[in-house]
Amino acid sequence: MFRPIYTPKGRAGEYADLALNIYNGCNHSCWYCFAKKNFDRWNPTKDFADVEPKKDIVEATKRQLSGGKYKDKKIMLCFTCDPYPAIIDTSVTREVIQAIKEAGAHVQILTKGGERAERDFDLLDSNDSFGVTYTGYKLGDLFMQSENEPNAAPSCEWLASLDRAHKLGIKTWMSCEPVLNEIDIYQIIELADYIDLFKIGKLNYYPSKINWGEFGRKCERICKGNNRNCYIKEDLREEMNRGTI
Repeated sequence: MFRPIYTPKGRAGEYADLALNIYNGCNHSCWYCFAKKNFDRWNPTKDFADVEPKKDIVEATKRQLSGGKYKDKKIMLCFTCDPYPAIIDTSVTREVIQAIKEAGAHVQILTKGGERAERDFDLLDSNDSFGVTYTGYKLGDLFMQSENEPNAAPSCEWLASLDRAHKLGIKTWMSCEPVLNEIDIYQIIELADYIDLFKIGKLNYYPSKINWGEFGRKCERICKGNNRNCYIKEDLREEMNRGTI
């Protein structure tokens, strides 16, 4: 029997204790996406960008939530997809959130959907969290879609949505991973006082000229200096500790 709520393993486990993936792919076309890389490996005849909700996802979610096992637990939406993909009807996302909230559980959203995610803010409260992934690429080019995430909403929308969520009393967070431009990560930490938590990692699986140890230590200093809450991912923490003992 399909049980959509699961316990993330490995690196994903640093982000959430529980997760649920609503769709069978993502059409934001981020070149660095590990979920796409993994999907293509096991589904060579299918297109990761051909997004649709997983079959019976709402019914399966309600069934798994019944009985109260997940009451007061927080469930991540999503890891292998975006809860607000481009173009398609995302009403199923709202139905999943409603089911989670009605069961007395909470949601931890991570999206690049921008304004389209704000539709569901009325379902969220201070027990929930709303977050975006920011790679640190062209922060000054806020109103254009990035070549790294060509079908995602422009980053100006992500930041505006975080600000609105914060004003509504919804917890906000930013996943700074993978990092493509460290300078913009420093800037967003300094400027964005409406973000309650920064989770900071590195770029895995691809080459980079960034000195990760130096990057992590500087992020930590900026967070402390600006009273920002931050969590340093284990991969980055290992880089920071090299040569310091």
